[in-house]
Amino acid sequence: MGLMLRKPEGTPGKSWPAILIGLFVAFGGVLFGYDTGTISGILAMKYWDREFSTGYKDSDGNLNITASQSATIVSILSAGTFFGALTAAPIADAIGRRFGLISSTLIFIFGVVLQTAATAIPLFAAGRFFAGFGVGLISAMIPLYQSETAPKWIRGVIVGSYQLAITIGLLLASIVNNATHDRNDTGSYRIPIAVQFAWAIILISGMLILPDTPRYMIKRNNLAAATKALARIRRLPEADPAVTEELAEIQANHEYELSLGKATYLDCFKGNLLKRLLTGCLLQALQQLTGINFIFYYGTQFFKNSGFHNSFVISLITNCVNTASTFPGLYAIDKWGRRPVLFWGAVGMCISQFLVAILGTTTTSQDAAGNIIVHNLAAQKAAIAFICIYIFFFAASWGPIAWVVTGEIFPLKVRAKSLSMTTASNWLLNWAIAYSTPYLVNYGPGDANLQSKIFFIWGGCCFICIAFVYFMIYETKGLTLEQVDELYAEVSDARQSVGWVPTTTFREIQEGEKKGIEPAEVETTQDV
Repeated sequence: MGLMLRKPEGTPGKSWPAILIGLFVAFGGVLFGYDTGTISGILAMKYWDREFSTGYKDSDGNLNITASQSATIVSILSAGTFFGALTAAPIADAIGRRFGLISSTLIFIFGVVLQTAATAIPLFAAGRFFAGFGVGLISAMIPLYQSETAPKWIRGVIVGSYQLAITIGLLLASIVNNATHDRNDTGSYRIPIAVQFAWAIILISGMLILPDTPRYMIKRNNLAAATKALARIRRLPEADPAVTEELAEIQANHEYELSLGKATYLDCFKGNLLKRLLTGCLLQALQQLTGINFIFYYGTQFFKNSGFHNSFVISLITNCVNTASTFPGLYAIDKWGRRPVLFWGAVGMCISQFLVAILGTTTTSQDAAGNIIVHNLAAQKAAIAFICIYIFFFAASWGPIAWVVTGEIFPLKVRAKSLSMTTASNWLLNWAIAYSTPYLVNYGPGDANLQSKIFFIWGGCCFICIAFVYFMIYETKGLTLEQVDELYAEVSDARQSVGWVPTTTFREIQEGEKKGIEPAEVETTQDV
């Protein structure tokens, strides 16, 4: 393949339209990342603290947000996204991937309106719930749309670009927060929140122009619309043999799946679909348990509590690292494959997290009031450096590839349903971490006061990630979505998936069945 990713020779049509479509749809990740990133800075803003607090007074007599209030405000977004992700499947199957994304963005806008208008916690929390519901819908539909339109040779990069958009959203949030946090008026928090209207309008405007996915049209038995959409995406005439052949394979696969019975949620738990569902759910759950959103939800406050006066600047730096590090990950997805990148990414994260925990624990202490005393500033700076190294490994591996793998391992008839459940598992853990972290980290009555020790927990979870990749992740680089089905049908051990080559197609199976030939016999014939 060489140094750069190139379209394989002999591939008909143009690839750039599908690539541009996939990259634009990934823009929805900016909504996710920006909404996640704004709250970290807003919670650390002095004006917002005074305006919204009903909690305890500090030594200067100022009201502060309690751990309970902080946990509720941050985690209610994740609660909304959990329910949104579960709702994504029926919406995406009922009105399509395209209109599903448009309606999801409108719900997100409603949540932003409530947050912008809020002057007290109840309305602000309600706005975060509805914004989260919209983000949950979007987060399940974008990988679905991308995986169903992208060419197989660059599908990993396109689906992984969703994570890049998330990191860009986090970076933009950090920049805007850094610009407004010193304001002594409502603009300090309303400006960062209101900026989200721009991202939503851009996404809706683009989706009004783009086509729905050919695979969705096949699912709706609309071959004419599928042909038109695929021809538009591949920039080929509708009667071109390449378009006809690709659609025939998609349709044959769909008809083969339907011959096994109508798809229900129960089907997602049968046969090797259960294995795929467990793989997707555990992958998304472990992505959260690596601790990445601890840094982006509570990073500004954590750095501030650790004795760093320029905590907003440090947060900005970590977001820059996160964005820049995603690019080598996107290159590696289709260059080296899913398994090796996930495996070595987990190794790098594990080592970095344990080093952060050790440095933070051994070089700081607390006084009677719970204030952090830094005994070795150089060691604290080293801990920040290892946090950045951890972010590099995450952004170059588990960040984008978790979305890629879950977007490509499910068959068409249960893809939307399975993706909604895997994405929901991501948000369920996201909520649990967002809600529990203040109690785990903070100093106060009933709090665990772990401070830097929490990185031991994240490091232990990263160690689990290493074993999970080794035993559970199949290598799907360079395969069509239909060939991934064949891979799971033929290979029972993920470790044996590397180097697997497809032996037949669903069209051949379908034609064989018409002649009374069993699928295994079709495969034997092809081998001969």
